[in-house]
Amino acid sequence: MKAIVTGGAGFIGSHLADRLIDEGWEVIILDNLSSGRREFVNENAELLVVDLARERSHEIIREADIIFHLAANPDVKIGAEDTGILYENNILATYNLMEDVRKADVERVIFTSTSTVYGEAEVFPTPEEHPTVPISVYGATKLACEAILASYARTFGLKVWIFRLANVIGRRSTHGVIYDFIKKLQNNPERLEILGDGNQKKSYIHVEDCIDAMIHAFRRANDRVNIFNIGNRDQITVKRIAEIVSREMNLSPEFIFTGGKRGWKGDVPVMLLSIKKLEDLGWKPKYTSEMAVKKSVRELLKDMMPEAEPD
Repeated sequence: MKAIVTGGAGFIGSHLADRLIDEGWEVIILDNLSSGRREFVNENAELLVVDLARERSHEIIREADIIFHLAANPDVKIGAEDTGILYENNILATYNLMEDVRKADVERVIFTSTSTVYGEAEVFPTPEEHPTVPISVYGATKLACEAILASYARTFGLKVWIFRLANVIGRRSTHGVIYDFIKKLQNNPERLEILGDGNQKKSYIHVEDCIDAMIHAFRRANDRVNIFNIGNRDQITVKRIAEIVSREMNLSPEFIFTGGKRGWKGDVPVMLLSIKKLEDLGWKPKYTSEMAVKKSVRELLKDMMPEAEPD
């Protein structure tokens, strides 16, 4: 089996490529390396540096049995500063890819979306049927991508799997709350700025669990359009994450809160996805949110501070 993984040099994409290669797949990675890194690429994968927003790739795609589309700008916060980046890297890149998929007669596409498509949900845990009213530009672009995939599936006879991800954490992450806290404490061990009031309460899933869920659902769901939440059963606050990071770094910094219930414009302060649909297929996460945070902190510290030896 041959798979193309867009964004395969990035955080989640590189872990997915590793898993596919371990299972005997031939993997081609398409990545513009804007946020991905060459050192994340599995040595047994073929890396092609391609900007999906500007370059066409249907001749490459024609070789594939399946497309895993993970390429995107992953920075939710940047949507309040530069909407064009999100439009190009999310919507335009996805449209171009799906046009190439259509021309290449590839029949299966897997796409990673986001919990932010729900905006400020009114039901917790939030099921897939909940209305999608994003409050961030990032969430809006991901929802637009979902619509593109669903429409192509129904118009051109494809099958698509859309995964709405909670906060995915773990080794190779280059952004997000844990990464940011570690960087801040490296710069100033005495003080840690926390965006918002620290009471933001969300679900976190380790990248190993995320990849397991994607593969599990892909192999067991076979509708024209398959939509699944991927997350955890529980939540953890930003303040608690700050406490865990500080302890793992053997520090006792003063916490400085910027105030307000949101960390930034478009931030959703409470998030808990329903994973019942996945559980009904026989999947469950190995790590709770707190377990995932602790594991991820230790993994990132090992990568970012090789001399550190967390307890």
